[in-house]
Amino acid sequence: MPLLLVVVFLVVPIAEIAVIIRVGEAIGGWQTFGLLVLESLLGGWIVKREGRRAWRELRASLARGGLPTTELLDAALVLIGGTLLLTPGFLTDVVGFFLVLPPTRPLARRLAMRTITRRVARRAERTVAGWGRPGAPRDGRVVPGDVIEGQVVEGHVVDDSRDGRDGGRGRTR
Repeated sequence: MPLLLVVVFLVVPIAEIAVIIRVGEAIGGWQTFGLLVLESLLGGWIVKREGRRAWRELRASLARGGLPTTELLDAALVLIGGTLLLTPGFLTDVVGFFLVLPPTRPLARRLAMRTITRRVARRAERTVAGWGRPGAPRDGRVVPGDVIEGQVVEGHVVDDSRDGRDGGRGRTR
């Protein structure tokens, strides 16, 4: 996770500035600025349209009583893509359009699902291994206390002594 933060907050801005400078050298400063503004406006319009569509599909899936995994992931991809499109730069715009546009979003969804599935499986492998059952201490020590052996009787207690020492004569229904 710390490496990801370094990449996001240090490497990406440096790469964006380098690309903007290269594009500015190739087509001119004002044209580069105009292209960045045009990408932001186009991206904003697409995000608005696709965000509404994703929200509508998410609500429809919930109304049907289904589990909205695809719809929820689509909404998240549109949100992340929209954030990237609002960030000035060509590299983030390319990734943002990839996440937002309907023809490329299914591929982004598959990649995201594969990544999420791997991470959940890896985390589950780490948390399942250990001593005892769920809720047991992780260091393998035995919790002190009396072990009361007996037989479980299904039902509700309707008559029981106050101090709990009736010798198991409480009546059940």
